[in-house]
Amino acid sequence: MEKLIEDIYRSQSRRVLATLIRLLGDFDRAEEALHDAFAAAARIWPRDGVPANPFSWLVSTGRHKAIDHLRRRSRFDASLKDIEDSLYGEAGATEIGDMELIGDDMLRLIFTCCHPAIPADAQMAMALREVCGLTTEEIAHAFLVSAPTVAQRIVRAKSKIRSAGIPYEVPDLDELPERLDRVLHVIYLVFNEGYSASSGAEVTRTDLTVEAIRLARLVEDLLPHPDVAGLLSLMLLQDSRSLARHGADGSLILLAEQDRSAWDPRKIKEGLRLLRRAMEPDEIGLYTVQAAIAAEHAKAQTPEATNWSRIAACYDLLIEAQPSPVAELNRAVAIAMSEGPQRGLELIEGIMESGRLGSYHLAHSARADFLRQLDRREESIAAYERALSLCHQGPEQAFLRKRISELMAAPERQ
Repeated sequence: MEKLIEDIYRSQSRRVLATLIRLLGDFDRAEEALHDAFAAAARIWPRDGVPANPFSWLVSTGRHKAIDHLRRRSRFDASLKDIEDSLYGEAGATEIGDMELIGDDMLRLIFTCCHPAIPADAQMAMALREVCGLTTEEIAHAFLVSAPTVAQRIVRAKSKIRSAGIPYEVPDLDELPERLDRVLHVIYLVFNEGYSASSGAEVTRTDLTVEAIRLARLVEDLLPHPDVAGLLSLMLLQDSRSLARHGADGSLILLAEQDRSAWDPRKIKEGLRLLRRAMEPDEIGLYTVQAAIAAEHAKAQTPEATNWSRIAACYDLLIEAQPSPVAELNRAVAIAMSEGPQRGLELIEGIMESGRLGSYHLAHSARADFLRQLDRREESIAAYERALSLCHQGPEQAFLRKRISELMAAPERQ
C-alpha cells in the first residue's frame, strides 16, 4: 500500500495541487492541504482501501483539511472568517471529480506562474517547484545557482501573486500571445526534467513527459502557432526514444547503444509532421531548430547514419540566436562525432576554461569520454570522478562508476 500511495503521489500530486490552488486561492495553503491529504491517505487507505477516484478523494480531503485549519485559526483571528466562508460551496463533489478540469487547472497554474508582473527568473523557479514538484536544491542545480537564491525567487513570486491580486486563470485570447514564450519555456522545462531526471533512481519521469506533451496540446488548441508545433515536435521526437533509454534493470543506455526498433514510430511520424508545419514560416523558432536536431537522430537507421554535420550546423543557429554554454557543449559533441575526439576535447576545454559549466556534470562526463577515446586514462578517470561528484541521478551515477571501474581495470598501454 505504501508503494501504491507513493506512485499516486508521483503521478497525481501536481494535478491535485493545481486544483487545490484554484479552490483555496493560495499557493502555500494549497501545498499544506496537499500534504495533509496524502497524510490522511496513508492512514485511511490501508484500512478502507483505495477509493475509486483517488484524485477526487485527495482534492476533497485537502480542501476540507484547509477549511478545518481556517476554522481553528478564525477563532483567534476574525479577519480569517471571510476567507473561511469563501471556501464553502465553491466546488461540489461533481466539480472536484470532473477529470476534464485537471488539464485546465494545470494550464491555469502555468499561466499564473508566467504572469508578466513576475520576474522571469522567479517564473521559472516557481513553475519548476509547483508544476514539476522539484526541490529548491534540484532547481538550483538546473540553473547553476545556489538553493537560497532559488528559495528567495519562489517566495518573491508568491508574494507578488498575493500583493498584485494576480488571477489564477488562463487569460483571454488577446492576452495569450504576450505570455506564449514563457508558457512554452515552462512546458519545455517540465518535459526536460521528465526526459532526463535531474535526481532520483530513474532515468526518466514519465509523469512529467506525458504532462508536458498534454499541456502543449492544450496550448495549441488555444493558440495554434509555429512555436507550439515546434515544441510539440521536439518533445514527441525525444519521447519516442524513452523506452530505449534504460535497460530492464533501470540502467542508462546511451544513444549510440539503443535498440532503435524500440523507438516509437507513431511519435516519430507525428513529430516529423509537426516539424514540417513549424518550418513553414520564413523565421523559425528555437524549439523548431532543436526539433530539427532530434529529427536527424530519429531518421537515422543506425548511429553511423546520423548526419552529425547537419546537427552541428543546427547548434550554430541556436548559439547565434541564443548563446548558451550547454548548446556549445552539444555542438562540441556533434563536431567530435564527425571530426574526432581530439577536436571535441579542444572545444569543451575552451568552454570550461572560460569559467562556464564548471559545475555541470555532463560537461565533465563528455570531456572524460573524449579523454578515454584518446587513451589518456588517468585524466579520464579524474574527469569521470569529477562528473560523479556533481551528478544526482542514480542511473547516471551507476554509469559513471562503471566507466571508472573499466578504466581502472584496463591494462596500461605502452
